[in-house]
Amino acid sequence: MLEDLTIKDFAIIDSVSIEFSKGFTVLSGETGAGKSILIGALSFLLGGKAEVAQIRNGCTEATVSGTFFIGGSEDDPANLWLKEHGIESENDRILLRRYIRDNGKSGAWIGSTPVTRADLSEFSSLLVDIHGQHEHQSLMRVPEHRKFLDSRAGIVSEVQQFTSLYSELVEKRKLLEQLNSSDADRERKIEMFTFAVNEITEAKLTPDEDIQLEEEESRLASYEKLFSDVETIRKALDGGDGSVVTILKGIRRDSQHASGLDKSLVNLDTRLESAFYELSDIAGEFDDYSSKLVYDPAKLESIQERLSLIYNLKKKYASSQNAPLQEVFDYLDKAQEALEQMSSGDQNKAELEKTVAELEKNVYLSAKNLSQKRKMTADKLAVEIEDILKSLGMNGTRFAVSINEKPGNDIEQKCGPYGMDNIEFLISANQGSPLQPLAKIASGGELSRVMLAIKTIFANNDPVQTLVFDEIDTDIGGEVAVAVGQHMKNLAKNKQIFCITHLASIAVYADNQIKIEKGVVAGKTASNVHPVTGEDRVCEIARMLSGDADSQASLEHARTMLKNYGGL
Repeated sequence: MLEDLTIKDFAIIDSVSIEFSKGFTVLSGETGAGKSILIGALSFLLGGKAEVAQIRNGCTEATVSGTFFIGGSEDDPANLWLKEHGIESENDRILLRRYIRDNGKSGAWIGSTPVTRADLSEFSSLLVDIHGQHEHQSLMRVPEHRKFLDSRAGIVSEVQQFTSLYSELVEKRKLLEQLNSSDADRERKIEMFTFAVNEITEAKLTPDEDIQLEEEESRLASYEKLFSDVETIRKALDGGDGSVVTILKGIRRDSQHASGLDKSLVNLDTRLESAFYELSDIAGEFDDYSSKLVYDPAKLESIQERLSLIYNLKKKYASSQNAPLQEVFDYLDKAQEALEQMSSGDQNKAELEKTVAELEKNVYLSAKNLSQKRKMTADKLAVEIEDILKSLGMNGTRFAVSINEKPGNDIEQKCGPYGMDNIEFLISANQGSPLQPLAKIASGGELSRVMLAIKTIFANNDPVQTLVFDEIDTDIGGEVAVAVGQHMKNLAKNKQIFCITHLASIAVYADNQIKIEKGVVAGKTASNVHPVTGEDRVCEIARMLSGDADSQASLEHARTMLKNYGGL
């Protein structure tokens, strides 16, 4: 349930913060006052399109936020969604917030977590349905029709079980398809994997062998330059009277003498001693390295041959010649596993064929059972909706649920994850016209009344708690408008209902009424949004009746209607 909405610098709305209650709430006001803009702001908050044009003239950013009460049930779809996405509600409430800036940048949050527009739209669809000229129209999404029908038929849990069974069948079929490859293909794969296993195994590779060999090759291939560098270093360190070690030996002797005369030099003498021994040790190691440095062309050739073998194996069994050697080991493991599976393929295949056949039978029978229940419910649903539509001014309207089996043949019945049925709602809004897909209805008023009829029937099954109806009073009046108001009143017993209307005969049924007025503030056009109660509401109903809020006749008529229909 939407508890409050805060709008700032959106279209002609300067700044609005308003709280909402349960039940049936009507939004009224003069044409052009901004009623649809209020719904547009809500649609924007729920993940609708974000456009720079939505920012109020002269401003740099438009923001909309709203608090929703989502209840404490862990099984509630909204709570499950939040749990899956690691978002916590607070006191069973969640804050949605969204902005659009004049540079085109936009952002959205669910609670304190930044989310994408897709996530915002997905989550908000569990909270609010907007029907009319805006985007949140579940009736326009054909896959939703199956959900409506299954909910009415009371088979939601059965469909979920079927989906699990169907998923298992799909998985087993894929495994069987792999085993059903031709004998020639199988033999080719066995030969290929056997060759690979033998070739890699015979190479007797060791982990990181290529890295070690490359280092050794570099050392041998650069022998002359390496020997020259080492000799230069060795002689400079300890190669005669002018070498570093010899010079340090003399310096150390003088340092020892000086520190004996001045104790403050003892630390420096100690450091000099350490440096002398460290450099002497380094010089000794360079001598040792030089004595072992031998050019071995035979070893170099052997290393290069080994590297060539490794590079060839990488080229065949790794992603590239420069790939880690581990990729060759990984390929060896996969090849051995594949050979093992194919060697027992005949036995596995027989068992899998039996499993698939049993699953196919169960899936078909289950799908057939679901289809029968859907067809039985579809006829009843059509009658119920047609009866409601008749009372809503859509005389002669025909409603039907199209249930067609997915294409198959005598050998195999095609199914999907939800059964064998393609389901779509059809309607003929004009007498004598053929039934057409509901999505092709052009009139927002007709679509809203169809949704009102469906929502009336599904009130106890649909988890969405807030419904918004825009343009529902298009082309209606008199008794039809009264019937629409009554339906909304009844629907509001279990749902939070918002409705934009120009008709007093609908507005008087509302539990709450909000008026939208347009004026000029500081030279700019702005909309003001505020609740109307008591005599203020009587005046607003009188205005809706005759356009004159001061006429005594209109005021008395408005007061009588509000008393008769529960508005006061």
